[in-house]
Amino acid sequence: QVQLAESGGGLVQAGGSLRLSCAASGLTFRSYAMGWFRQAPGKERDFVAAVGWSGDNTYYAGSVKGRFTISRDNAKATVYLQMNSLKPEDTAVYYCAASLSYFGARSSGYDYWGQGTQVTVSS
Repeated sequence: QVQLAESGGGLVQAGGSLRLSCAASGLTFRSYAMGWFRQAPGKERDFVAAVGWSGDNTYYAGSVKGRFTISRDNAKATVYLQMNSLKPEDTAVYYCAASLSYFGARSSGYDYWGQGTQVTVSS
């Protein structure tokens, strides 16, 4: 079955960096657009970034543009989220998601989801 496994979360001070990874299995990875979403306590799940099937197209939420970079390695079936200049408001559980036919910010457009990894940014 399809599995998306996030890793790389943790506790970091404001201004620091983290790199999240999401390893996919059970699907033809290069056929899926990939996205990162996040959910803070008591809030809805929000879009963070997406990368297209070849990796050439990327799309970011305004709140992270210029600080976060999404990339993918189709040979390793892995998508990454490099997070720099982290802020306390970036604290959330981060989820990766895969979509066979959609590229964008709507969570409903994604077919598969990982279990999430916690990112905590201290001030």
